[in-house]
Amino acid sequence: MVNQGVKVAVQAVMAIVILVLGVWLYRSITEPWEAIEREREVTAMTQERMSQVRTALVRYERTEDRFPESLDSLMIWVRSDSVIMANPDSIFESAGFNVDSLIYSPRTSKEFGYALNDTGRVAIYLLQDPDSDDHIGSELPDVTLLNAASWE
Repeated sequence: MVNQGVKVAVQAVMAIVILVLGVWLYRSITEPWEAIEREREVTAMTQERMSQVRTALVRYERTEDRFPESLDSLMIWVRSDSVIMANPDSIFESAGFNVDSLIYSPRTSKEFGYALNDTGRVAIYLLQDPDSDDHIGSELPDVTLLNAASWE
């Protein structure tokens, strides 16, 4: 017959093993899900930032009657535009918006890619996220793709 003390010890060890396995199982399920959620959040932030760049590009084009040659030119113009600088939160639809971060991807802080094609009747640009396939516009001189985002 098994001693009562041995029986209690085996039950205690089994309870600890069950507890450890439960924690391991919980973490093995939630950690990948949290990583997916973080990636979705960063993707949404990147797409929002690209939309904000599009807003600035459209304002530039309406004011200057052309698109800028580079994102640096866009930033110089944005910083000198009194309407934008007076209230960037309302123009870019983001509370506490930092204008200096406009042309950088929230994913890795790399500058967005920008190419201007002004060889056709209508100038068109391509704005690309350096870390994903997200883009706005096209390299092709197709006016239907002007300001069109790949995720919309």
